[in-house]
Amino acid sequence: MADRRASADWRGDLFKGAGTVSAESSGLFNNADVTWASRTEEADGKTSPEELIAAAHAACFGMALSNELSSRGSDPEQLHVDATLSFEDGKVTTMALDVDADVPGLDEQGFEEALAAAEESCPVSNALRGNVEVKVTGGLG
Repeated sequence: MADRRASADWRGDLFKGAGTVSAESSGLFNNADVTWASRTEEADGKTSPEELIAAAHAACFGMALSNELSSRGSDPEQLHVDATLSFEDGKVTTMALDVDADVPGLDEQGFEEALAAAEESCPVSNALRGNVEVKVTGGLG
């Protein structure tokens, strides 16, 4: 079992206040600024919970897809996953993943099968399933 830790601090009310978020386990980032405006308007150099979920999903899906491809005998040379999370009316509504892959010798059908399997095996996809619509598209580059 692996536990990962993060922390957040918030000051003030929701709309005028501000906070920070830190990756405690890795120390990769500390005191990254977050505001309501960075969630609902322009990021303006700040992050948001939704951006962090999108980053987590992109990383997780890339790992899951790599595993699915390798288990089918097609090791990827490179995978690029763009994740776009939609936040509307105070709710996370959709997560769109778009994958660009370089997988020598793999045909489009094999790639589509691996994409579908990765969506089923990705832990973040599984955490979101039933609550958020997850859309996966991709192509071989």
